[in-house]
Amino acid sequence: MAVPQDGPWLDDAAGRLIRPYTVSNGRTRPTAELDLLTLVMATGNGLPLHLGPEHMQALGLCDAPMSVAEIAGHLKLPAVVTKVVLSDLVDCGAVLTHAPILRHTPTDRDLLEAVLDGLRRQL
Repeated sequence: MAVPQDGPWLDDAAGRLIRPYTVSNGRTRPTAELDLLTLVMATGNGLPLHLGPEHMQALGLCDAPMSVAEIAGHLKLPAVVTKVVLSDLVDCGAVLTHAPILRHTPTDRDLLEAVLDGLRRQL
């Protein structure tokens, strides 16, 4: 058997030893409104005992504001499972969330033209 390099939850040969749906207790919908760009930051409040190791790992990543997508990458979990884990932390007051600050409105013509120009250069 290979020695886990990334903690007790991952094995080089077998991959993730705990299935993602067990991390979220089978839940597929977070209780908090989160998207991939939502910023998450720890409040410094204690963590309830009933939460699992993924919750502790996620909380440890949130000393400075970090996006949901970045947290999912560090945890090596699907985004939807990460959102459930983070919403548990929101519900118990361990983290605060903040919507990202957009510099442009989604319908900004200059932004859309720049994206179109970039796509044309790629093709």
